[in-house]
Amino acid sequence: MRQATLESGYFTVADIAEATDTPRSTVQDWVNRLIEEGCVLLTEEQRGRHAARYAATSVMPESACRRIFTTIDGGEVEIYHECMSGGCAAFCEFHHARAGGALQSVRRDGTLLRERAGLGRREVAVGLDPAPAVGIVGVSHEDGYIRQQIRCIGGPAYSLTDMMSFAEGVCGVTVHREGPVVEGEVVTRALAYVAVGIDDTDTATEGATFALALALLQHLAKLDGVMPIGHRVAMLNPRLEARTAGNSCSCIELAVEPNLVARIEESAVRFVAGEAASPEWGIAVREGFRVPGALRAYGRSARESVIDREAAEKTAGLFGAHLYGGRGVIGALAAVSLIGLPHDVLLDPGRDVCTGWEPVE
Repeated sequence: MRQATLESGYFTVADIAEATDTPRSTVQDWVNRLIEEGCVLLTEEQRGRHAARYAATSVMPESACRRIFTTIDGGEVEIYHECMSGGCAAFCEFHHARAGGALQSVRRDGTLLRERAGLGRREVAVGLDPAPAVGIVGVSHEDGYIRQQIRCIGGPAYSLTDMMSFAEGVCGVTVHREGPVVEGEVVTRALAYVAVGIDDTDTATEGATFALALALLQHLAKLDGVMPIGHRVAMLNPRLEARTAGNSCSCIELAVEPNLVARIEESAVRFVAGEAASPEWGIAVREGFRVPGALRAYGRSARESVIDREAAEKTAGLFGAHLYGGRGVIGALAAVSLIGLPHDVLLDPGRDVCTGWEPVE
């Protein structure tokens, strides 16, 4: 069908039946199914003795970019780009890191690329190896929107011109070409980053905090104005006597329309209160992806020693975190304090976590 479309611009059921030595009824079933799946188009209906004409659509995916969205915290922006494949995400990770430009850091979690950028513009020269094929040259914030200026060639240029506009979260894409180089602007909403830490939702015989955290992430992701970012597990003090198993806590990360943050917080509290197996459940909610040093130090203490609720409440008050529930708020706040760290650090309580923290402004 694809070959016939390339050669003649269309095909008929009789054409395919003859070429494949297949009954026409079978070919018609194929065509009907492919029309439903969007792989074949009816270009001309049957008229009298003139057979209906069809055309195969492009075999290229509409977009390799599933989601592109952004959060802002002060003068810094986090850019999230979820790809259809790990290969695509790894390609962008490599070239974006090589380019530098407006980006301060680039990291990848499976098919999700997470990048930290400062507001402003820094030029990038793209080209053939060893030059980067793509780079983010500027990021700006205006009227509730984030604008990324991207410069690229080759495959990344095709992604910018033909694919990114179809990604969930993208409000608009404009491009212009100068020879082989394409520069474009990708516009997304300036969302708020919200971290929800959860702990002590289980008992020795019932429940698991990681499972409840995943359920909460799925629940909140269905709400309008919410983009789920991910779920992370962190190990706390393994010598704590009251632990149910390895003493881990969970944190879910969300990108939320700024005017909906309070509503999302209320929904999270109701959900955990209704689903937790333990009466000691606790959650901590904090807005913003930058982690001050004293907040990160709280997370280190939770991995090395025993912390009481008074210390948790004092720390939460200093850094704008809201605590709800029982004893679990201690570990829940620790989960929030450890955002931004690699999985291997989070899962090893012997690793130092007081690196990469943000200075308090």
